[in-house]
Amino acid sequence: MPMRPRSSARRPRRGHRYQVVVAAAAAAAAAVLGGCGAARSATSTASPATGSPSPGTSSPAPVTDCLAPGAVVACYTWRQFVTAYGVLPLLKRGIDGRGQTVVLPEFAPTVPVVASNLRQDLTLFDRLSGLPAARAEVDTRLDPAASPFLAGKEEAGDAEMVHRIAPGASIEVILMPQPTGADQAAQATAAEVQALRLAPSLGQVVVITFGLGESCYTPAEVTEWSTALQADRDQHVTVVASSGDAGAASGPCNGLSAPAPQKGVNLPASSPLVLAVGGTSLQASRTTGAYQGETAWNTPPPPSTPIPAGIETAEASNGGFSSLFPKPGYQDGATGTGTGRGVPDVAGDASPFTGTAGTSVVDGMQLIGPSSGTSASAPFWAAIVALADQYAGHALGFITPVIYRIGDSPAYHRAFHDITSGGNTVTYSKVTVTGYRAAPGWDPVTGWGSPNAQVLVPLMAAGG
Repeated sequence: MPMRPRSSARRPRRGHRYQVVVAAAAAAAAAVLGGCGAARSATSTASPATGSPSPGTSSPAPVTDCLAPGAVVACYTWRQFVTAYGVLPLLKRGIDGRGQTVVLPEFAPTVPVVASNLRQDLTLFDRLSGLPAARAEVDTRLDPAASPFLAGKEEAGDAEMVHRIAPGASIEVILMPQPTGADQAAQATAAEVQALRLAPSLGQVVVITFGLGESCYTPAEVTEWSTALQADRDQHVTVVASSGDAGAASGPCNGLSAPAPQKGVNLPASSPLVLAVGGTSLQASRTTGAYQGETAWNTPPPPSTPIPAGIETAEASNGGFSSLFPKPGYQDGATGTGTGRGVPDVAGDASPFTGTAGTSVVDGMQLIGPSSGTSASAPFWAAIVALADQYAGHALGFITPVIYRIGDSPAYHRAFHDITSGGNTVTYSKVTVTGYRAAPGWDPVTGWGSPNAQVLVPLMAAGG
C-alpha cells in the first residue's frame, strides 16, 4: 500500500516516522487468535497445517523454505513455536500485547543488494503465519538519509519476532547510522544512547540486539550507557539486551579484525539495568508444538573446514561474569553467581537448527528461513514483557529483579523451563575459550532458562 510520513505531535525536526503497515480490523485479529484459524485475503491463504503460503498466492515461489517437506534445515511454524513456549493460551485470551509498543533501535543497512523491504517482509510473514497485519513505524530522525523501508536481516527478524509473540503490540523501529572504521564502539554507543533517550516517548519496552566486549569501551562510553539505561529505568521502560553469540568469548571490537578471543561478556547485556537474554536449542513436537526440552545453544563448526584467522568457528550463548559491574542485589539468591554481574538472566531459542520460520524478500526472491542467535531470543523476551505489561495494565519497567524473585520462588519450575544440559565453550582460530555448563537453577549460559509464558506472564504482572 502507499506509504507516507506519519503526521504526529512527536514528528521529528530531522528525519521522519513512516507507517509500515496498517493494523487489521479487530474482527480479523479475533478470528485469527480466538479461533486459531488461518488468515485469508483476496490473493493468498495460509495453510493451518504448516503455515506455508498455499497455492494461489501472489508471492514469488520461495528460493529457500525451511518449512518445506525434506528441508535440509527444518524450522518451527508460528503455531508450534507459540505452543512450545506457552504463549498460545494467552493469545486465545486476548493477551496479545495490544496497547503496548516495543522499540527496536536498528542500524540502517548500507548495502542495498543484501537488504530487503520491511513492508514486504512483514506482509509475507503475516501471510505465512496467519497473523493480522503488524502495527509498525520507522523513525529516521537519527539517520535522516536512511531509506525507511530498506531493512537488513537483523531489523526484519527482530520485528517479526516481536510480532510473532505479541501480534497486537505496536513496533517502533529507530534507524541509526551504521558504525564504520576503527571507532565502531564509540559510534555505536553514541547512536544507541540517543535511541535509548528517545525510547520513553515511543514505547514501554526496548530491545537492543547490539553488543561488544566490555573491554571495547572507554570508561566514558560505559558511563554513557549507564546514564541512558538509568534514565529509561527511571521512566519505567524495560530494556532487553541480547547476551551475544560468541559463547564464553566476548564480542570482537571491530568486526572480524579482532585479536585472539578473550573470555568475557558484552555490554549492554552486562549492565545490571537490563534484562540480558541468552540462547537455547528448542526441542518441540513437529506436529503439536508441545514442549519437549531444551539445551544450551552451541552450534559447532562444520567438520574439516579451514577457518581463516579471526573468523568465528562456532556460535553459542554468551554468558559469564562482568568485569565492569559488581553483582547486583537481585542476584544474591541465585546459586552459582560470582562477584561480578552474572549474564544472562533468561534465555530462548537461538539455534539456526531449531528456529522458527522467518521471512524476507530480497530482490524479488522469497526466503523462508529459521530465526537464530540471541538477536532472536532478545526480541522474543521483549514481546513476553509486552504481554506482561498488557496483563498488568501498566508498564512494568525494570523487570529484572522480578524475574529473580520468580526464579527463587516455589513457582520457578512452573514458570520457567530450567535448562540443565549443554555449555558455551567455543573455539576461535584453534583457540578454545572454556566456558560454563548449564545447571539446575540460574547458570551463566542460559540464566533461569526459557519461559512457560502462560504461567510466567501473570507472575511478572503481579511483581513476582
